Amino acid sequence: MSKSFYALPRGIVLAAMTVTVLGASGVSAQEGLSLPAPAVDMAGGTSPETAIFAGGCFWGIQGVFQHVGGVISATSGYAGGSVASASYDAVSSGSTGHAEAVKVVFDPKKISYAHLLQIYFSVAHDPTELNYQGPDTGTQYRSALFPVSAAQSKIAKAYVAQLGAAQLFDAAIVTTIEPGATFYRAEDYHQDYLALNPTSGYIVVNDLPKIANLKTFFPGDYRQKPVLVMN
Repeated sequence: MSKSFYALPRGIVLAAMTVTVLGASGVSAQEGLSLPAPAVDMAGGTSPETAIFAGGCFWGIQGVFQHVGGVISATSGYAGGSVASASYDAVSSGSTGHAEAVKVVFDPKKISYAHLLQIYFSVAHDPTELNYQGPDTGTQYRSALFPVSAAQSKIAKAYVAQLGAAQLFDAAIVTTIEPGATFYRAEDYHQDYLALNPTSGYIVVNDLPKIANLKTFFPGDYRQKPVLVMN
């Protein structure tokens, strides 16, 4: 995992945050977007449901969803590859085809899969960056959705098409939709990383702005206390 700011002293990191880094969309990676709600959704069930998202380093994706109301758990891991196992070292080599991913278990009575997609595309990552996010490069950092049902696949495809037709980004959305993927839980030291390391240089520069944007753009969904894996 290429963590360009990870080892920098905090003072240098904070100074670096004043530099605006533009992604392919022409929007600062720290700004986020206010995207429209998905036009296609599905009625909520009565039992917890699962969704899997990938979009760069899983620390930030996990951190965002841990602060979303209605989310029961958000677990960092790996998905989407051709190898029937996964570890940090193997996935980081780029040889497994897996992406760093986050499995989100949510209460459909409180939040829908479609609304989770809206948050994912608005503040969790930049869907126009092909096989990278910020300082992290490789297919393991691709923007990808791993639907666990036909209904999720339909909603995901419809929302990607909706955003593309609206031309809300200056570049094409490159998010792949990869149904049927197996999720492999990441090592314990990757779980709750943002919550446990809020002053880490990498987190300060790359991920805390995502939490701030969640609070700004989705105040009704923002939960101050994150739901943690390693309780």
